[in-house]
Order: sequence, then C-alpha cells, then structure tokens
Amino acid sequence: MNKDRKLIIAGNWKMNKTVGEALDLVNGLKRELANVKEIDLVVAPPFTALSEVSKAILDSNIRLGAQNMSEHNFGAYTGEICAAMLKEFSVRYVILGHSERRQFQQESSALIAKKALAAHAASLKPIVCIGELLEERKANQTERVLETQLRGSLAGLSTEQVEETIIAYEPVWAIGTGLTATAEQAQSAHAFIRQTLVGIVGEATAKRVRIQYGGSVKPNNVRELMSLPDVDGALVGGASLEVRSFSEIVKQSI
Repeated sequence: MNKDRKLIIAGNWKMNKTVGEALDLVNGLKRELANVKEIDLVVAPPFTALSEVSKAILDSNIRLGAQNMSEHNFGAYTGEICAAMLKEFSVRYVILGHSERRQFQQESSALIAKKALAAHAASLKPIVCIGELLEERKANQTERVLETQLRGSLAGLSTEQVEETIIAYEPVWAIGTGLTATAEQAQSAHAFIRQTLVGIVGEATAKRVRIQYGGSVKPNNVRELMSLPDVDGALVGGASLEVRSFSEIVKQSI
C-alpha cells in the first residue's frame, strides 16, 4: 500500500444490532482479525451496545467508536449523549456529520465543527464526514460542496486538532446504493480534500491527515480503493454488519 499514514478501517453499524447481536459480531471480528497490526480497526455500534462491546474488546486490537455526540458537555438536552458519557465506555472515536445526519437531522457544518471541538476537548478522535449528492456531482459541484463542508466542519479547530481528525469522504450517491465511486473519482476527491487541507493547515499537516473513503465499500472493491495514494482507509456501512465481509475488507487492505 502507500503510505506514511496508517490505514484506518471503521465499521459504522448505524441503527442495527441488539446487544446480543452486537456481541456476536464483535466476538467474531476479534477471532478473525486478532493478528492485524498494520491497520487501525474501529467499530461503531449503536449507543445501547457500547457498554457490552467495550468490555468485549478490552484486550483486543479493536477500538470503539460512537456514531454521534452532542456539542454540549451536559445539561437539558433530551435524547442527547455527551463526550463524558462516551468516555465512560472507553470510546476513542466518534463519527460526526454523517450524510444521514446531515440529511435527516439537518445537521449543518457549523454544528459539526462545534461537535468536533467538543470531541477534541475530551480527547476523542472525530471522524468528520463530507460528501456530495448525486445531483451536485452531475452539476459539477463536487469540489465546491466538499470545500464548503470541509472548511465549515473544521472551523475553529487548531492545526493540531485538524491533524488528529479523520476525514471521511462519502459520496452520498454511493451510500447503500451499491454504486461505488470509481478509483479515479475517489482519488480525485481525496486529492482535492487534501489540497484544501493544505490551504487550511499547511502542507506538512495536510500530509498527515487521514482521509477515509465511505460509499458501498465491499471485499471486491476495497483493495483498489486502498491502493490509491490519498485514500487512507474506509468507513464501512452495510458490509460491516457481518463478520465475514468486514474481516475480508480488512484483510484485502493489508
């Protein structure tokens, strides 16, 4: 593979898996991936399963992620979860600004920036998602959308905080649709994101930021995607819900 940057592959389980099902999945992943050292491995179960999954992976090479968190530290925010609550379960990563939350919860890049700041303040690593809709790609607006979302979602972060942030490029038109960006499309978008980061934090830091690809990543396309010079991992949705498919994605990436 490339790189000076260590690959990071994260499974976003979304609103799937009861606690029992989550344990079955993560115990299977522990067995299959026990010897993987070359890649940072992350699973992001639903909130209800964080406690039990955290205990299950305690002595493993798998790290725990959460799918969202509040920008507030505590208070009268019904239904929200703050960083301190996630830290109790040894959560290390938190997915912010996933396209589904941008779409269904109308989350703005300004809000995502506040969440990213709160995550960093609690020593959590944010996985900040950006990506264009199909109509935006067709209208040749991809780069405009990516730059706007990236700058907005990182607003207020220090250079050091940006370096510790993972960016996930997820073309919205390729999420759960079976469509995948071609290698050329993926590399082009990732290279543009990195070049935009140069303008935000300078070239040295931009070179160290990890940029994941997310959008119907599967065992049969991950090897080509991971070989691209500016692709530093994958944010995996549907294929992360089965031991065999997620394990195969990781093994094909080594």
